[in-house]
Amino acid sequence: MDERRLVKVSKYLSRHLRHDPGRIGIELDGQGWVEVDVLLKALARQNFRLSSEELEEVVARNDKQRFALRDGRIRANQGHTVEVDLDLDPSDPPPELYHGTTGGFLDAIRDEGIKAMNRHHVHLSPDWDTAVKVGSRRGAPVILVIDAAAMAERGHLFYRSDNGVWLTEHVPAWAIAFPG
Repeated sequence: MDERRLVKVSKYLSRHLRHDPGRIGIELDGQGWVEVDVLLKALARQNFRLSSEELEEVVARNDKQRFALRDGRIRANQGHTVEVDLDLDPSDPPPELYHGTTGGFLDAIRDEGIKAMNRHHVHLSPDWDTAVKVGSRRGAPVILVIDAAAMAERGHLFYRSDNGVWLTEHVPAWAIAFPG
């Protein structure tokens, strides 16, 4: 599968496995899973043809490892706006985590911290380079360093998704080191 098709399929799957499964006639279970056969049939009804081999390739080659395949089922690893319980156990975070954003959001983040907005959790990167990639999606990236150790000491819970993204409900402004 060429890179362009890979990206197209990944975006299409993200939309429907994270945000709008009903639009293509599928239902996610309580943990966000759907049977692969059910998904492929639903995609075909939408004239979005995809073989099981192509689906496996998209899951394997996705640079952010957005999806998980298990026991004939698929789900998005995180980023849902529909109600799901990813069944993740709290984990001790590393001392620092990173959040990639753009300058246009800095005033709000200084005032309110980092909020999940319409998602279930704030997404944090385990390393600087990943945060740069995330922040670059909407322009020139600004990388915020999060004092995860201090947050954990104060009772904030962290979860680590299957693809290594760290999740928490909110990052208070006091835990953020802003650039310059």
